[in-house]
Amino acid sequence: MVSSSIRFPKTDSAEFFRTLTSRVNAYFQQNDVGKYGNWKLYVKSLVVFSIFLTPYFLIMSNYFNEWVMLLLTIVIGMGMSFVGMCVMHDGNHGSYSRRRWVNNLMGSSIYILAGNVYNWKVQHNVLHHTYTNIAEHDEDLNTDGLLRLHKHDQWKRFHKFQHLYSVFIYGLLTFNWVIRKDYRQLKEYIGRGFVFDKKINPTKEWTILITTKVLYLLVWIVLPILLLDVAWWKVLLGFFVMHYTAGVILSVVFQLAHIVEDTETPLPDEQGNMENTFVIHQLCTTANFAPKNKLVSFFVGGLNFQIEHHIFPHISHVHYPKISKIVKETALEFGLPYNEYNTTRKAILSHFRTLRELGRQPAFA
Repeated sequence: MVSSSIRFPKTDSAEFFRTLTSRVNAYFQQNDVGKYGNWKLYVKSLVVFSIFLTPYFLIMSNYFNEWVMLLLTIVIGMGMSFVGMCVMHDGNHGSYSRRRWVNNLMGSSIYILAGNVYNWKVQHNVLHHTYTNIAEHDEDLNTDGLLRLHKHDQWKRFHKFQHLYSVFIYGLLTFNWVIRKDYRQLKEYIGRGFVFDKKINPTKEWTILITTKVLYLLVWIVLPILLLDVAWWKVLLGFFVMHYTAGVILSVVFQLAHIVEDTETPLPDEQGNMENTFVIHQLCTTANFAPKNKLVSFFVGGLNFQIEHHIFPHISHVHYPKISKIVKETALEFGLPYNEYNTTRKAILSHFRTLRELGRQPAFA
């Protein structure tokens, strides 16, 4: 449960953020570059949507055998994760375009990924970005007890194996959106009164949720069962494989940004005060990985530059490789942490070492 009593210090004695903002703004002004998406993002959008949707139409053609169809569901899952990270993410942060309707359209792509715009904005934009890595406030740390992602969480005996079984749980991320999570979240978030631009209309949100879920199931399950020459259970298997592929990719990318050895999971004091200012808190709780790998940067939507994203969420991810140099130099100049793993492999190993360490029985247990 999020407490509104959590407060970050308002003043930064070293004036780090003011200096950083000035330098980043100067970069955009001097290079005459806008902060929103550009042609690179539009080309990327075309590529990832093609990876996502082309295999679907190939499957629906009924031309291929069942094994090829199964392989195509894996490709769909990959494309699904790419669309989520490269298009939907920027759209729902308002950074895809300077035009609001374009952001809303791109953000709405989450509906064909089985998610919900309102729920995603609350969990990600509000709770995760505001309370990053703060236990019981950042919902990304909540796994209903299946995993222990921070040292303040209750330890359970089976957690000592979590570095081995975690990947199997990660694969259920988007499948959980389909069958359970969105319904629970919408009920909870409406009850807690989360509002964005205008007063929330519960009837409207429930109508959107139910309508989009029905249409989603029609497209991805009902139509294939009716039109394909395969058994119904094989359609369901392909549907699960698609979601499992997307879930593993999305979950691992998310975890590499926050649950690694160098990041912190701080708690507020008894009065609800955090030690660091909001921006310095982001530096302490976030990590980058594979910053020089252009292929990784392309397909994960710049989420390997998570530090830049958390400090400047309204700047499109296509600009992160450039401004990351400014952020890193400024952070080091002010003696602040800048957590970075040179390769994806190093970040993955760090994540699973962290899971193994958190899975060990605490001394007080």
